[in-house]
Amino acid sequence: MLKLSFTSFFVVLFLGVCQYFNGTGNHEPQQKIIIDSSVTRQAASANVHKTLVAPDGLTLTRFSGPDLTPSPACIAVAPTGEVFVGVDMMGSLGRDPGKGHILRLVDKDNDGKIDEHTEFAQVDNPRGILTMGDQVFVLHTVFSKETGKATGMDLVVFEDKDHDGVADGPPKPLIEHISNAHMLAERGTDHATNGIRMGIDGWIYIAVGDFGFHDAIDRSGKKMTMLGGGIVRVRPDGTEMEIYSHGTRNIYDVAIDPYMNIFTRDNTNDGGGWNIRFSHQIQSGEYGYPELFQHFTDEILPALADLGGGSGTGALFMDEPNWPEKYNHVPMMADWGRSELFIHRIQPDGASFKQKEEDFIALPQITDLDIDGSGRLYLSAWDGAGYSGNPDRGYVVRAVPTDWTYKAFPNLKTASLDDLAGMLKSGSAVARLNASQELITRPAEQAGKAALAIASDISSPLYARVAGLYTYAQISRESGIPSLVQLSQEKEIKEFALRALADRKWTSAAAIPIEPFLNALKDPSERVQAVAIIGLGRLGKVEAAKSLLATKVPASFVAPGKQTEGPHATPNSAIILPHLAVRALVSLNAVSACVNAVGTENSTLALWALRYMYDNKAVDGLVSAYKQSKDEKLKKQILVTLSRLYKKEAAYDASWWWGTRPDSHGPYYKGILWGGSERIEKFLKAERLKASTTGKQFFADLNARNQMDIAGFGGEEKVVAAKEVKVDLEKIRNKKGQIGKTSIEDVMLMIAKIKGDPATGKALFARQGCIACHSITRGEKLKGPFMGQIGSIMNRQQIAESILKPSASISQGFATILITAKGNKNYMGFITDESSQKIVMRDITGSVFTIKTADILTRKEMKTSMMPTGLANALSYDEFASLVTFLSQQKN
Repeated sequence: MLKLSFTSFFVVLFLGVCQYFNGTGNHEPQQKIIIDSSVTRQAASANVHKTLVAPDGLTLTRFSGPDLTPSPACIAVAPTGEVFVGVDMMGSLGRDPGKGHILRLVDKDNDGKIDEHTEFAQVDNPRGILTMGDQVFVLHTVFSKETGKATGMDLVVFEDKDHDGVADGPPKPLIEHISNAHMLAERGTDHATNGIRMGIDGWIYIAVGDFGFHDAIDRSGKKMTMLGGGIVRVRPDGTEMEIYSHGTRNIYDVAIDPYMNIFTRDNTNDGGGWNIRFSHQIQSGEYGYPELFQHFTDEILPALADLGGGSGTGALFMDEPNWPEKYNHVPMMADWGRSELFIHRIQPDGASFKQKEEDFIALPQITDLDIDGSGRLYLSAWDGAGYSGNPDRGYVVRAVPTDWTYKAFPNLKTASLDDLAGMLKSGSAVARLNASQELITRPAEQAGKAALAIASDISSPLYARVAGLYTYAQISRESGIPSLVQLSQEKEIKEFALRALADRKWTSAAAIPIEPFLNALKDPSERVQAVAIIGLGRLGKVEAAKSLLATKVPASFVAPGKQTEGPHATPNSAIILPHLAVRALVSLNAVSACVNAVGTENSTLALWALRYMYDNKAVDGLVSAYKQSKDEKLKKQILVTLSRLYKKEAAYDASWWWGTRPDSHGPYYKGILWGGSERIEKFLKAERLKASTTGKQFFADLNARNQMDIAGFGGEEKVVAAKEVKVDLEKIRNKKGQIGKTSIEDVMLMIAKIKGDPATGKALFARQGCIACHSITRGEKLKGPFMGQIGSIMNRQQIAESILKPSASISQGFATILITAKGNKNYMGFITDESSQKIVMRDITGSVFTIKTADILTRKEMKTSMMPTGLANALSYDEFASLVTFLSQQKN
């Protein structure tokens, strides 16, 4: 039930001087290496098996190979053990249709080997799969039969009612156009929409990459647009589509625990390290990428950790009773870039968590994982299948506890209502979810009564009560409101009852009393307070605004200093409640309440919320409050708010994308003026005229920080050209040594045998021209791909191949771009910065150019790397091994 789209970073794979393959070696150097190239493929295959090292207490075995499951992009497992694999021979950058399908693999005798397989359905670019009963939900790319070009991505559902392993017919669309069709056709699915997973609340949660989407439409006809990435959710019948959280970059999946905590593994800009950010996704939360996450961190929910370079893929919350305790009740997060499945140890921290990452299972370019009702965990490995798929690479493995024995999962269709209700108490998350969804199909009165009984049973474990409560809420709908209100009075289950009450935007929402939510704002539990705040925003009752405004704002609510990157990946549980209160106030459009609170004890939160209220009443109220106040600190805060309101984000039509290295200055990507801008500008100019020299600098700083571009205010950033290293790359590449006279295959085998000297490699890094395009130390000006983390992302053979074959897999964000501009000007290089106003490019000589977007006539991405081949030609085996070893040790 997941995804994959080979991201913005998977690619550290051009890393200007470095890239991809597989294997490490610590053998003694040898002067002469003889290679039998006929055994290269067999050796590589054997190496795959050697890498299958199981953690203590687990058994890891090969389940399928590239003969059946090449280029496996996503995987889902039915509770009864059937494995559905999304084979994607297009990969993340391919654009030709007809190369994808979903295979159904069956291990009939449960010995860990495939006994039969069927092609379940043909779909292009499968990115997420979810099985539930007779249904298989799939998120995939759609192509025009006429043009052969991508037209969008759809969430669809297939049925297999005769259980023959083949879809009964064409799928039914649930959501259409849930990605950027323009970018899909232009570059592929690398930042598109990805994995899908269902929570115990019955929603399907969708991981959306930062292509975003325009006018996605669900089965009810509801349309929705989202700029950037985040999580979207929808009911299994394709209705009630809504945004759950926003401001992520390129997430591929979600891990959902029994209590509806959602975790993701994301990363930052290409070339900035591709740093992984592990996050707890809270409903309505804004996570800030790319406009806010660096310089407006006071306005976002920060990630729980910055974990260094990587590229997250599949995710699963492990909650199965037959798994060892040390590997259980944890989010398991796959990382394609690090070829590792990680465990995150989470500890409660207010309304959120703190975490500690641990290595778990190493698997070459792992893409996804899922588990069945018997405790069999299946993992898919891309294994070097490249960016457009490879028929000879990729496989699936099975992991089970060492003492595992097969236990058949019951036939839910024939199970009694009492049996299904009993399964809600199971220690297995798989059993609880599938039983819950089956109960929903049974006669409502009896099923609802059974689910409510479990939710109300104080002797049952909390996970069982939560499963019962959400099952009851789905069955009873509006008629269940009184019972949910009653459950919201009980301490242990209050959080979940409140969430269920506000979870669906019923037409009869007026029947939901506001009092339980208002009372919960004073609850000792910050988790209960958080749910109450979110619920008040969803209920649409503006009378709650006064209570929301009373939410305390911590001292940590501080904007980063000028040109300073804020703490976007440092846990800050104290900011969660006020952040959610602001989101609720904005959702309620509580302009009057916020304006009236300016100058009161709730002024800080009110001004924070007013930053996003594009309403002339807000502007007039702020100006009036400024004129009436004699508090200089408050007046300065009002000026900050008005400056933030001066522009708004332009409407997104999906005709463009901000690229892999977007301008992260903030607070907008495409800021435009709106109806209140003229009033704000007139007022700010009048106040600036009254200001002292120091005061005028304050206005200049506001002008720069908020990119207002008000003439005469100053504060514009001036780019100072730095002295760059000039290197004659052509002269270097024309020299011939052992490397220049040897085949790449021979070099790859050599690199596994010769250790190399890192000190020599450091000197060669400068001598061979690497420093012209690459930095290795944090704090250095970023040029081409950053090499300071390459050792934590690639092994020695991968690095070696990227030097020898720079065009084989160009690092996203560093593709060679050819631009023609007005004045008969041409520019070729890679983009180092891009905003809606300008593009900054760097060419192979190190020269930097700034081009106004308004002057650009054409823009074309070249298929070859700007890094020339042959830069290592003059090196001996020992020297090349030394360069590779030096780079492999860069793990900043």
